[in-house]
Amino acid sequence: MILNRQRAVRVSRRPLETFLRRVLKQLGFGEASATICLVSDAEIARMNKTYRKKGGPTDVLSFAVDVGPAFRGGPSRPAPRKRKKEGEFLGDVAIAPATARRYAKKNGRTLASELRALILHGVLHLMGYDHETDRGQMDRVEQKLRKRFGLA
Repeated sequence: MILNRQRAVRVSRRPLETFLRRVLKQLGFGEASATICLVSDAEIARMNKTYRKKGGPTDVLSFAVDVGPAFRGGPSRPAPRKRKKEGEFLGDVAIAPATARRYAKKNGRTLASELRALILHGVLHLMGYDHETDRGQMDRVEQKLRKRFGLA
């Protein structure tokens, strides 16, 4: 499900919902679901400060339902999950379209492509991948999937 809680950037939700379903299916989650919430830069900056202790807006944040030890200050998250039960909820992803638009322009991509890439990135985090600690595993998986989805 895509929720639009910001007004700074006009976004068409339907193509993003279709893309989210494709990503979940490709990753073997079938009828599992996730919520993508489009938020303002101010809102994502608040979340970034609260949950990551980092100032300023970011483009994407993920909040997995299965909270691993890393979220509680433990040594590491569990290994990435491969599948969930049909109909199960993976978690929430917050995306700031205004920040995404700036990054897209800077990197020569369209906003639509950038938003799709952020959905993919966020869902990988919901699965348990963590590019800050996994020695490149998430980056390799993400690049492979970006090519598959035409987001390279």
